Amino acid sequence: MAKSKQKDPADVAGGQHHAAAAHGRPARVDKSLPASRDELIALHAEARRRRASAALGSEAYRAAVDEIGRIEVRIADVDRAADPPRG
Repeated sequence: MAKSKQKDPADVAGGQHHAAAAHGRPARVDKSLPASRDELIALHAEARRRRASAALGSEAYRAAVDEIGRIEVRIADVDRAADPPRG
């Protein structure tokens, strides 16, 4: 029986964190979203509610999923810019 070979963490996802280059594309920060973490968290909750109430696979569902992703990238951007950085 062959032993499974563990990957070097530097080789996983080409040496980049998955979220930083998801699917080979760098994340784009939507600077039109608020710079306040609290406001972003409120927008995130609102978008999750819209996603939960939309029919699976519908245009409204896909729009909410897209918005959630944009908000999460902006939250990460705000967290990295904090002094000291969050997360």
